[in-house]
Amino acid sequence: MLKRFKIFIYPDGDPNTYYQTPRKITGKYASEGYFFQNLRESKFVTKNPNKAHLFFIPISCHKMRGKVPYYLTSNWNKMQGISYEKMADIVQEYVEGLIVKYPYWNRTLGADHFFVTCHDVGARATNKVANLVKNSIRVVCSPSYNGDFIPHKDIAMPQVLQPFALPRGGNDVRNRTILGFWAGHRNSKIRVVLAKLWEEDDVLAISNNRISRATGELVYQKQFYRSKFCICPGGSQVNSARIVDSIHYGCVPVILSDHYDLPFNDVLDWKRFALLLRERDVGDLKLKLQSVSKEQYLSLHRGLVEVVQDRFEWHTPPRPYDAFHMVVYELWLRHFTVQYKK
Repeated sequence: MLKRFKIFIYPDGDPNTYYQTPRKITGKYASEGYFFQNLRESKFVTKNPNKAHLFFIPISCHKMRGKVPYYLTSNWNKMQGISYEKMADIVQEYVEGLIVKYPYWNRTLGADHFFVTCHDVGARATNKVANLVKNSIRVVCSPSYNGDFIPHKDIAMPQVLQPFALPRGGNDVRNRTILGFWAGHRNSKIRVVLAKLWEEDDVLAISNNRISRATGELVYQKQFYRSKFCICPGGSQVNSARIVDSIHYGCVPVILSDHYDLPFNDVLDWKRFALLLRERDVGDLKLKLQSVSKEQYLSLHRGLVEVVQDRFEWHTPPRPYDAFHMVVYELWLRHFTVQYKK
């Protein structure tokens, strides 16, 4: 891949509005922003489309979403000034313009094209171009195979909230005295059940609200350092940035989210650094955590720290085996399934 893989970025679009890196590479859209920036500056990009293996459609739904401050509209559905309907019209006009101007789309009906978007706004903004959803590779942060996500075609990208507030967790097992930790909002059924069953438990540290800053500086983040397992239930979507937070701070993630196509699972064996539970197992959560032997836990923690942490961080410029290269490698794997006659 490092020697051969080439990607052509369509040059069209308004660089001041919709098709560039998000304004700030922070927060819940950090993964989208880092990927955009890193790709444009990488050696994978070619200016000769005839040498390209894949074609990148630089749609930035985040950019569209933030074009007008939210307080200028009284309609919450307008998503900071641009409605979903308008977003879909913009994307449709842009993609159909590329199809007319360039010959590459029609060779595969878009199967050798890809775009990147985090969260449900991307799905709603692209729904007027049927083949963009059905054929093109979607790199998304909310990869639910119970919905529109197609596992063998689309790619799950980790949701990373960078920069991290505190350094990585490492050789600190002796300090991890809390069996399991979760604190967050009850914005999904599984979170409601989790809080209801375990909030009063004297072994698990479960809270149905984020830890208040009034209790001290970075108390929430420091709790990851003190915990053996960090519970990662799905929220408004199947994914959660808490998974990557757990990995960064050296807390073994407990995935409690059905229908979640885990990031990089073509490459990483999640069972070697995480616990994968079904949502129906939430009633047995404490028992399942207590049943993990010391040797099993140390193996999970070692895999997390020695192998996995680098794979879930973004860097500028990108570093070998980081999140950017992992996403590009997933794209490299996908391109082998696309065949057409030149």
